[in-house]
Amino acid sequence: MRGQKVSRPLHSLSEGCAMRGSRLNFAFLPMAAIFLAAFVPPRVLAETPETLDARLHLHAGWRLQSSCQIGAAGSQISVPAFQPTGWHSTTVPSTVLAALVNDGTYPDPDFGMNLRKIPGTTYPIGANFANLPMPKDSPFACSWWYRKEFTIPRNFAGRTAWLHFDGINYRANIWINGKQFADAKDVAGAYRIYDFDVTQFVKPGATNAIAVEIFAPTENDLAMNWVDWNPAPPDKNMGLWGDVYFAATGAVTVRHPQVVTHFTAASLAEADLTVMAQVRNASSAPVRAVLQGEISGENNDAMYFEQPVNLRPGETRTINFTTAQFPQLRVAHPRIWWPYGLGPQNLHTLTMHAIIGGKVSDEQRIRFGIREITSGLTPQDYLLFRINGKKILIRGGGWSPDMLMRESHQRLEAQFDYVREMGLNTIRLEGKLEPDEFFDLADDRGVLVMAGWCCCSFWEQWSKWTPSDLENATAQLRSQILRLRSHPSLLVWLNGSDNPPPADVERAYIGVLQQTNWPNPYISSASQRETSVTGPSGVKMLGPYDYVPPAYWLEDVKRGGAYGFNTETSPGPAPVVEESLKKMMPAAQIWPPSKYWQFHAASGRYQQLSAFNDAMTQMYGAPKNLADYERKSQAMAYEGERAMFEAYARNKYESTGVIQWMLNNAWPSLFWHLYDYYLQPAGGYFGAKKANELLHVQYSYDDRSVVVVNSFYRAFPSLIASAKVYSSDMKPIFSRRLVLNVPADFSARAFTIPRFPRTPTSQAYFLNLDLENRDGKLFSSNFYWLSNKPTVFEWDLSTDQRTEVSSYPDFTMLARLPRAQLEASASQEPAEDGAPEVSVHLHNPSAHLAFQVRLAIQEESGGEVLPVFWSDNYFELLPGETKTLTARYPEETKFSGKAKLQISGWNIAPLTLAISPVRGGAAKPAKVTP
Repeated sequence: MRGQKVSRPLHSLSEGCAMRGSRLNFAFLPMAAIFLAAFVPPRVLAETPETLDARLHLHAGWRLQSSCQIGAAGSQISVPAFQPTGWHSTTVPSTVLAALVNDGTYPDPDFGMNLRKIPGTTYPIGANFANLPMPKDSPFACSWWYRKEFTIPRNFAGRTAWLHFDGINYRANIWINGKQFADAKDVAGAYRIYDFDVTQFVKPGATNAIAVEIFAPTENDLAMNWVDWNPAPPDKNMGLWGDVYFAATGAVTVRHPQVVTHFTAASLAEADLTVMAQVRNASSAPVRAVLQGEISGENNDAMYFEQPVNLRPGETRTINFTTAQFPQLRVAHPRIWWPYGLGPQNLHTLTMHAIIGGKVSDEQRIRFGIREITSGLTPQDYLLFRINGKKILIRGGGWSPDMLMRESHQRLEAQFDYVREMGLNTIRLEGKLEPDEFFDLADDRGVLVMAGWCCCSFWEQWSKWTPSDLENATAQLRSQILRLRSHPSLLVWLNGSDNPPPADVERAYIGVLQQTNWPNPYISSASQRETSVTGPSGVKMLGPYDYVPPAYWLEDVKRGGAYGFNTETSPGPAPVVEESLKKMMPAAQIWPPSKYWQFHAASGRYQQLSAFNDAMTQMYGAPKNLADYERKSQAMAYEGERAMFEAYARNKYESTGVIQWMLNNAWPSLFWHLYDYYLQPAGGYFGAKKANELLHVQYSYDDRSVVVVNSFYRAFPSLIASAKVYSSDMKPIFSRRLVLNVPADFSARAFTIPRFPRTPTSQAYFLNLDLENRDGKLFSSNFYWLSNKPTVFEWDLSTDQRTEVSSYPDFTMLARLPRAQLEASASQEPAEDGAPEVSVHLHNPSAHLAFQVRLAIQEESGGEVLPVFWSDNYFELLPGETKTLTARYPEETKFSGKAKLQISGWNIAPLTLAISPVRGGAAKPAKVTP
């Protein structure tokens, strides 16, 4: 437990009520039942004026212009009479460049090398623009004005008007109706949140105008940056990247409500809830108020609590409600929030009212989950997390927003669904602290979030910091912690990324975490470096980030292998399918690989795919054309991602966590993702999906053992693990079947696959694994292509980038697989929730293996229908085998009626097949012929 904060986070509500002595077991009683004498005063049914929920969102109707194009001052621009002739139109949130791309001023920066055509993009390709000054001739060296006219509702009259900014990058002067009330000396910091009292500046019932002058960050600012993930936009993401809105309250406001959970017993039968909120007196006179809370569950059940509050003029104070004062906050048999796959994502609502004289002054509402996250160090000094007292192996991916900070609700939902489909339980945010919708979805979907600061910029150049920089950093931290702390999905906060902060900065950060009642663990950085303040971090960041063969993850014992907690690592490049390449670059640049491929790789040391491509040639043979390259690259991505996640799962809890670097991309990229920018899942996605099954059978590359991994918190008795080994010409050469009992949350070795000697005619073989119960229910199946020629690593030539390999496995025989003939049919049926679903029935009547079969549903236009959630893909069909697979789609997906199923693979001829609209029926099988 050295250096680790053991936290007490959020948890859930209950069922059943009984009085034992003076202690209440509360289970969301009907409202009328909650009268607890001295403990719970009768609920004050305060008069709620119609102004209570007064909120004016400033989303549409903004105008945008460079200060270098206009001669007017803020006092002129911010009055309704000003005419923004020739200005660009935009919505907010939007960065400056996002607006200019959207209105066609600049070309789509995602395509080809268009980004380099945008003025100001003159920094060297592959360089980290965050550490370079803005070119003097860049259009973004000028400040840019955001302007909007709006009408303040009449019901704001007589109340306090607040102007709220969720995100400004980086500095701003702000004016309303010709008056400046905030300037760039004070409004600075990409992740600060602002709540301005603008009562004296606005005119209810009349037309008003706001003007915000934005300045881009410099190389010496604590701003957003992109490191080596992708290029940086030339505006450095300057702009209003978060929501902007007005709200009206009375004299006392309520901010940042929170519910913290602590389970009183390992059985989770009882939970103590602590409720807290920040109240502020915005007036110039003392105020006596009542802070009233309501926790509601399902079926409109609720509990109430309140306490009086006396506030001095301008005073801000945090008010707590604990079980010592309010025993109804001790909850029996709570409905608990769990990560996806391990239990339900129960969410409950906390509503807080500030009451003055029987009238509601302000109201805030949050959702929360009853859950508790703690952490500690194992005997080997590895960081281990527990959720609700249970150990959890963290399996996740590093998140990236869109390069121009554009996002849609549908796209965000699809990506969270992809995370769940892959069996991942965590997303890591290195900087890029996303809007509220992201965290709301994480709560809903049961996905944990690792959040923290970014590396490789002024954020970690502490020797250059002045006292004002530390003040700015802690202000940004305070804003974000107050915003994030109520979300049950938050797992941990990282005070640094590649490096831990120096002692004075780390202490300042910890001070903010303590002052803001952060309920979860925190660590010094994502690296293995100890600090004098918190000791060992318990994590490592030793790579690799470039290609390594599958055997690496179990054979390495000094760097990125499957031990400890690896906060960012990867088998490297992630080439995309041909359809995505066509969206990404001009047709003439697609094949052979050109400088456009390099431009759409990563940056810094990762601008080349040479390690991946060289390994492909050594293992599978040099690609003959683009189709051959796609087949081989997707097979490599599949086995690479599967091997990494399987290694960490087998070794739990000597291994305690792994974060794939990365989950997704900020723009179309050939490096570091599990699905591409166009939401196309391919080999790496399905390899990860296979590896992260909650009940799973797998092969070990180091000792050839067959292992059953159980990630459920319950045991599975009498499981049957079976293995069949086939020669390269599909002759059976080994089989084994074993009944075993698998304890809860455990990896159990079943048996070992023997070695098979290499011969001139047999350099590789196939292994098929199945896991089922005595009734024949199949829980997991897994197929491997293995070589008699082992991988030979040069461990002395290891870096954080990769480990050199002197001899690779030989899979060249895969190019000589005999052609297989398949039979297939497909039908479309609406799922229970109304979302479209396609069922595909496949049969292999041939005597040959069908290898790496890929299914895709194409629209009439020729493009694949995305996003899509396949039950499996990039799979094998043994001779005589039959499989039924499903493709699910978001509810809003519309098929033209002419969508077709496309079937392809290594050794089958591509086939396009009509999808039958018949419900519940199967279309006449079609043959996939050589």
